[in-house]
Amino acid sequence: MGRETLLHPPPPSTTTATATHTPPPPPPLPSLPSLTQAGPSGGVSASAPSPSASPSSPAIVATTAVATAVAAPPTSLAPGFRFHPTDEELVIYYLKRKVCGKSFRFDAISEVDIYRSEPWDLADKSRLKTRDQEWYFFSALDKKYGNGGRMNRATSKGYWKATGNDRPVKHEQRTVGLKKTLVFHSGRAPDGKRTNWVMHEYRLVDEELERARSGSSQPQVRLLSLQLEV
Repeated sequence: MGRETLLHPPPPSTTTATATHTPPPPPPLPSLPSLTQAGPSGGVSASAPSPSASPSSPAIVATTAVATAVAAPPTSLAPGFRFHPTDEELVIYYLKRKVCGKSFRFDAISEVDIYRSEPWDLADKSRLKTRDQEWYFFSALDKKYGNGGRMNRATSKGYWKATGNDRPVKHEQRTVGLKKTLVFHSGRAPDGKRTNWVMHEYRLVDEELERARSGSSQPQVRLLSLQLEV
């Protein structure tokens, strides 16, 4: 018989291995929505940014997208917003700037010849599209007689009749404009039939008008607020 050779494991090394701790890789950054696409419910759906973007890129993308999302055309307002200026704002800002030929930050009032249109046709001519039963317009004066002071407020199917006295519009304790209320009557005077169409006509008083028109060739303009009373 041959001799069996016993193999013994080598003795443990006396050299102490130095343990090297390698930290685990950082977790991936959470995906941020880019906020650039309208969702099916009318809201904003989220889409993840490109994986190659740097850590600071998602914030830039989100900021830019938010600015894009809230941008709206100048003829519409976001839900919940209303265009309800006061009498003072209508006269001292909108009407006065129009007479001076200056621009507006928000161009919400269109210019029409309001006395050549029927009141029920004017809503479609409004620059600001809202569900409110009130519309605003600029309209140049239409005198009934060339050199007279009476205004021609007749349309092809009726006429606007003033009711009550003109009311002052004040700014800083001084009168800057006058507000006249008119009601539309169908037919011809004096047998016209009163309707639910009401209009408020704003004009600058003579002192403010001269101050605004100095150096401007803009014709005399009135600001009109048209309402359908229920």
